[in-house]
Amino acid sequence: MSSKDTKISKAIEESREYHKQYLRAISNPRRKILRAIKEGYITFEDLQSRIGLNIKALNWHLNILERGLCIEKYEKEGEIVYKLTQEGKVVEYL
Repeated sequence: MSSKDTKISKAIEESREYHKQYLRAISNPRRKILRAIKEGYITFEDLQSRIGLNIKALNWHLNILERGLCIEKYEKEGEIVYKLTQEGKVVEYL
């Protein structure tokens, strides 16, 4: 296998992994979270009160959304806040 073929194969595998993570992230259980974040920046506590999940479950879903590149986590005025990425804005069409 040539170097070019190896690079193409690696790119295909990376693309497959990205799509797998993305599709998992936007699956039905997490759409409610995406819709809550859609309004703009939101803190974990505000998100928890809107969604009604316990801390552990919400953290788990947020991690999946981050790995799927649907949300980003920022520090704003000493608090951790979440914001939709361009990929996360797909919730507007679901």
